[in-house]
Amino acid sequence: MSFLEKDRCIAGPGYSRWMVPPAALCIHLCIGQVYALSVFNLPMTRLIGVSESTENDWKLTEIGWIFSIAIFFLGLSAFIFGRWVEEGGPRRAMFTSALAWSGGFFVSALGVQLHQLWLVYIGYGVLGGIGLGLGYISPVSTLIKWFPDRPGMATGMAIMGFGGGAFIASPLSVWLLEQFSTAQHVGVAESFVVLGVIYLIFMLVGAWIIRIPAVGWKPQGWNPPAQSKKLVTSKSVHVNAVLKLPQFWLIWLVLCMNVTAGIGVLGQASAMSQEMFHLSVSAAAGFVGVLSLANMVGRFFWASLSDTIGRKNTYFLFFAIGLILYPLVPFTESIGSVALFVVCVAVIISMYGGGFATVPAYLRDLFGGRYVGAIHGRLLTAWSVAGILGPVLVNYIREYQISNGIPKAKAYDTTMLIMAGLLVIGLVANAMVKAVDAKHHLESEQAE
Repeated sequence: MSFLEKDRCIAGPGYSRWMVPPAALCIHLCIGQVYALSVFNLPMTRLIGVSESTENDWKLTEIGWIFSIAIFFLGLSAFIFGRWVEEGGPRRAMFTSALAWSGGFFVSALGVQLHQLWLVYIGYGVLGGIGLGLGYISPVSTLIKWFPDRPGMATGMAIMGFGGGAFIASPLSVWLLEQFSTAQHVGVAESFVVLGVIYLIFMLVGAWIIRIPAVGWKPQGWNPPAQSKKLVTSKSVHVNAVLKLPQFWLIWLVLCMNVTAGIGVLGQASAMSQEMFHLSVSAAAGFVGVLSLANMVGRFFWASLSDTIGRKNTYFLFFAIGLILYPLVPFTESIGSVALFVVCVAVIISMYGGGFATVPAYLRDLFGGRYVGAIHGRLLTAWSVAGILGPVLVNYIREYQISNGIPKAKAYDTTMLIMAGLLVIGLVANAMVKAVDAKHHLESEQAE
């Protein structure tokens, strides 16, 4: 297994840095399947009844915990193993991610076959969640090292794959279920096995072709710019020191607020469109597809834009534009404009995705490139918190409104205003971000 060692994946002369984004996409397009997990929700409520649920089948509320557990362990594993990923190199981390992610499908298939939900929790939730965390952060610092001239664009290309993975996984999963289902069987277990094999192959290809630049490498004809930007440093801060710095926690709050507001809308997008505008189920599904595209494109667009206008200014746009769009969403219902509603929500979701793609470069600007992967891993705990906070706020406020006689079409008015309030917190936190004091910088990039 020596080929997994960090020094074995150092690029030789003539290696094209444009081979690295495809390697990262091999990972992110696979783990992005988590956004398409809901395809299996209803079939898993009919494992025994097949055509309809029986009292011995799993409940939808029980199945919903699979996704929540996976996202929780994504953040937890990224936090715990961030430095291990950074120090051991991307190939080892990507290889481990491939085994954990595909292994999660295999264990889940066994759980489905035996009708043991706890096995699915352990498989997809715990083991798969660890694969998610390792796979999500493993290419980040490598891409930034290969593209010091365009770090936002580089990470945007890879993380775009995470947002777009559902585009592939959703129709593929539907097709697999159709192939394996019979009058006595829904075909979930077999579909999980096939997906596990496919993802294992593609992720191992990504791990095989990934390379890191040799020490001192830089793009041909490019020289590091003079230190003219206040928030951009050429020095690094040790990963163990960042938790003591206010800059880390301000960026944590910035990401948490942006994701909480965005994921709250994303999770209820289909229901919102149906309750506010009485769209059909198929039209609502098409709307969700548009949002998936906005999520994917936004990751690349906003991260690339940040290379030009700066990360702090990019997040300022997220919050400033959001403060206009979130209160505008209820207004679209009052004037009956579906088109304006779609545009507002699509832009909101593009900024939700853009926040994920821009933050690694923001961290690199503030804390340097030496430990950016590990620092990014620790920051993703903000996603874990937001993944619970956003849907809970939207769901419970909606239920409270309806229980108090508010029509369903108006049940999101207060929610959108609260989300706008969260953006104010993020806006203030972003404004407070300052350059890290030089006393926290390492004397050498090789220092441990």
